[in-house]
Amino acid sequence: MRGSGKPVFMKKRRGQNARLAALSLLEAVLDKGQNLAEAESGARLTDPRDRAFARYLAYGVLRWLNALDWLARQLLKRPLKQRDRDIHRLILLGLYQLWKDGSAPHAAINEAAESARIAGKPWAVGLINAVLRKFQREQDRWLARLATHDERFAHPEWLLTSLKEDWPCDWENIVEANNCAAPLWLRLNRNVPAAETLERLQQDGFALQRHEAATDAVKVEPAAPVQELAGFSSGRFSVQDPAAQLAALLLEARSNHRVLDACAAPGGKTGHLLELAPDMDLYVLDRSQQRLQMVRDNLQRLGYQEGPRIRLQQADASLPDAWWDGILFDRILLDAPCSASGVIRRHPEIKWLRTDQQVHEAAALQATLLDRLWPLLKPGGMLLYATCSVLRNENGRQITRFLERTEDAVQSDFDATWGRQDGPGRQLLPGELEMDGFFYARLCKQP
Repeated sequence: MRGSGKPVFMKKRRGQNARLAALSLLEAVLDKGQNLAEAESGARLTDPRDRAFARYLAYGVLRWLNALDWLARQLLKRPLKQRDRDIHRLILLGLYQLWKDGSAPHAAINEAAESARIAGKPWAVGLINAVLRKFQREQDRWLARLATHDERFAHPEWLLTSLKEDWPCDWENIVEANNCAAPLWLRLNRNVPAAETLERLQQDGFALQRHEAATDAVKVEPAAPVQELAGFSSGRFSVQDPAAQLAALLLEARSNHRVLDACAAPGGKTGHLLELAPDMDLYVLDRSQQRLQMVRDNLQRLGYQEGPRIRLQQADASLPDAWWDGILFDRILLDAPCSASGVIRRHPEIKWLRTDQQVHEAAALQATLLDRLWPLLKPGGMLLYATCSVLRNENGRQITRFLERTEDAVQSDFDATWGRQDGPGRQLLPGELEMDGFFYARLCKQP
């Protein structure tokens, strides 16, 4: 499940095991630099309800991390030592439940405090209890003080500054959208009857909503682990935000085209391309063998096998001499590595794993990829540049600079009812039409 809303089936209170698992997830992200998907893969809880609750708590704390941290630091008489950061994070978990979750205060306080005993630090039980009860009693006062500090936006300073500079009229809406859990969107497989898929989901009790801009997208409520949805394992649908589904539509690849999917993992756009034009000649790259296996697994679930017309290769797209066979492409999809600042509502850890320096490095890599892949495109062909970013150095400014230095590249406009023009491309901001933040630019090579 890509969303992080509270599991609707969780009617009974979950205990300390889930909280300790949430601590492990926070440790993996904040101390080891893992993303939540990597951290969850190492989770050892056997009860699916505990796993869901641990995920929910970890997502919530990461979504509001520096706001919660500000509150904790004000409420503590003196800061805890580094070796006791687990106790500090138990306080964050309790504050999150009291402030944002609407849990019964007694239960939230007691479970957080008693978790310290299970963690082998009984001395901290009274401390956690006192801090959380103080917040409970004086919540309005502390939240009023928080409202005068930038920590209330729950974004790191560098990112907040970048959003203000790039989107002076929209940054507050972006921040608000980032701090809300994203809905679960599916992409219906065009090669199977959509009516059957939708009917089965409705019979299972889900409310469905089609999307006005992405024709294959359907929202499912309440969100549920996708493996539990009837039809997923048989390839009737995939999990994909409507914004990401626009890529295959904008590329306008046809069955007789030779197409390069340059940075393909995890393969959502790859599968969509094949659903739209299954007889294309598709060349699929990714630098990581592990991530390329994700593409392979996704394609197999959809019923596609590697062969003469679908080729998967582990390779660095920026080094075509090592993998290109010399035959030009009609279409190139460059879903470029980026800050992922447009999908924070799905992956709140991005706020704390990215740095300003990493964004500069990503922009340099994007420019390299554009320059190295452009010569592989046929005259008259099209390259679609895409990012899940809202930062202009990765988007409009990036493509403007490319067009300035590339004589045979021209902007290819497209009609759209979504987003806004940003230089030579189109930008979606998080939450607009219930979509993630994405940028698209179409570039055609002059004959």
